[in-house]
Amino acid sequence: MLIEYHRTMLADRVRNAALHAALERVIVPGETTVADIGAGTGLIGFLARRLGAREAFLYEHADVMVLAERLAKTNRIRGLHFFHEHSTNILDPVPVDVVVSETLGNFALEEFIIDTLEDARRFLKPGGIVIPGRLEQFVAPVTSDRFHRELCVWDEVGFGLDFDDAKRMGFNNLYVRQVTPDDLLDGMRSAQRWDRVDFSRRNDRHRRGKVQWTPRAKATVYGFAVWWRCELVPGVDISTAPDAPRTHWDQIYLPLLEPIALARGDALALRLDVLASLEQGIGVRWTAERVGADGGKTRQALDIGKGFLG
Repeated sequence: MLIEYHRTMLADRVRNAALHAALERVIVPGETTVADIGAGTGLIGFLARRLGAREAFLYEHADVMVLAERLAKTNRIRGLHFFHEHSTNILDPVPVDVVVSETLGNFALEEFIIDTLEDARRFLKPGGIVIPGRLEQFVAPVTSDRFHRELCVWDEVGFGLDFDDAKRMGFNNLYVRQVTPDDLLDGMRSAQRWDRVDFSRRNDRHRRGKVQWTPRAKATVYGFAVWWRCELVPGVDISTAPDAPRTHWDQIYLPLLEPIALARGDALALRLDVLASLEQGIGVRWTAERVGADGGKTRQALDIGKGFLG
């Protein structure tokens, strides 16, 4: 399972090319030192040295670090320093010019990148560079029913049995799915940014955002698609948008308990509330509210904390 996870990342040419391009822009051959936080199989450190970094420091708490050291020997890459430890447990890190941490998930914050980079800034020399630099998160209503039908399988168990409680738990979850622009309300035109993070400064791990849509025609909304765009350095981005080049990441589907039928003139608001921390794990809540042209309101609140058995 572990090596398969790393295989999918290493097979992602879009991701790898973007990381290489970002490093190429910031490394001064023979001078720049680099720290790779969450090094995995060591690719970022290897690229840094191949691009002329004077030294690279690799931090990884998982056992894949043993493989990274073996791969470095196989490829005769010197100037690497391996730390088989989580970066937050390093008491006196060697100051470097560039800190890199590709700890992004399908849901951008699921690998706790805010906490990781917040701590990793202490690895930097004054004036040092953090990669990635910025993160934006986007959301759009889903008007295709294909994900909704998938989650309604509980209604089809049969034998006269009622699995509605299980169905409700299933809807209080986020799902990794490949979303297309055709699945969205008005295609990509409905996409809205709900969050923005600048990793060069302190960030609240509790992320909140609210967006609203007023459709131009009748529509039925079954849930919401969430994705992200990450600026590694200015001019070098990675995006998981439905219309972006495919990566090993997919989009996230946030269901609604019941589809929301919108008439022309109705407004649909969505509030997102996310807490992602190394100590507490990840919590995601989303609340959708329809405000009719006549002033009537309907509201649905979902929470992944309700989607798991205690």
